[in-house]
Amino acid sequence: MTVFLGVDGGGTGCRASLVDRTGRVIGHASGGPANIASDAEGALANILATVSGALNGTPRAQVHAVLGLAGANVAQTTDRLLDQLGFGSTRIVSDGLIALKGALRDQDGIVASVGTGSVFAVQRKGIVRQIGGWGFVLGDEASGAWLGRCALADALRAMDGFTQITPFQTRLLADHGGPEAVVRFATGAGPSAFAQFAPKVIEAADAGDTAALALLDRAAQDAARSIDLLQGRDRLPVVFLGGLGPSYAARLDSRWPVVAPMGSALDGAVWMAQSAWNTDDAALPAAQDPA
Repeated sequence: MTVFLGVDGGGTGCRASLVDRTGRVIGHASGGPANIASDAEGALANILATVSGALNGTPRAQVHAVLGLAGANVAQTTDRLLDQLGFGSTRIVSDGLIALKGALRDQDGIVASVGTGSVFAVQRKGIVRQIGGWGFVLGDEASGAWLGRCALADALRAMDGFTQITPFQTRLLADHGGPEAVVRFATGAGPSAFAQFAPKVIEAADAGDTAALALLDRAAQDAARSIDLLQGRDRLPVVFLGGLGPSYAARLDSRWPVVAPMGSALDGAVWMAQSAWNTDDAALPAAQDPA
């Protein structure tokens, strides 16, 4: 029996769905963070555990899989993962690509995927171009991790007197034991740890805090520049995904047509696995997430 596995692995967690040829979900599992660039060992362990949970004993030779992973451009880690999977066929791609395919299938459009990390992609007549997604250290502008890091950095600069410190910044520093404690936190924190501050930034901005508003506006403009670059002279529909997607969609929806996604990133991974095995994509229905 031929089956199809899709995996969506990012900085916050990992999900896997196994479907049969009719698109019926026959296995599903969730696990911990799966960013193979920021924590290769931890990500590998979480991915393998999640995959095993979704397979639930299904013979691996029967599985055709697509894994969409944050940090998929780290060749050494992906090679190690491939060695341990043993599927009938396996393709490892970026989590941004499966988000795009889940949202658009084969339709033209732009996907802004903004969660713990960020990545932007456009699809025109089947050709995909992706920008961003370079990871927390070198990029991921407008992401949850970026917002959290900037919020702390801005609060420290305000404490130094470069700007007028706001109630949100004062509370942010106090809640974490003061400036020295914030610095200790930052030296060992990864993207997920910084991303925990993003909801606080949005909450403070909604309450009118000027520093939070300025930071969120900066993030929205960074996202807008990426989308404008991908638009070129077109006016393609834009899909906002990820935990922060709705916030940016609300702030930027007047600039382009904003549409709902056709499915999730996990749907996109499953759809890609089905399509790679069967060239008649229409013969295989999109997978549905289990209730």
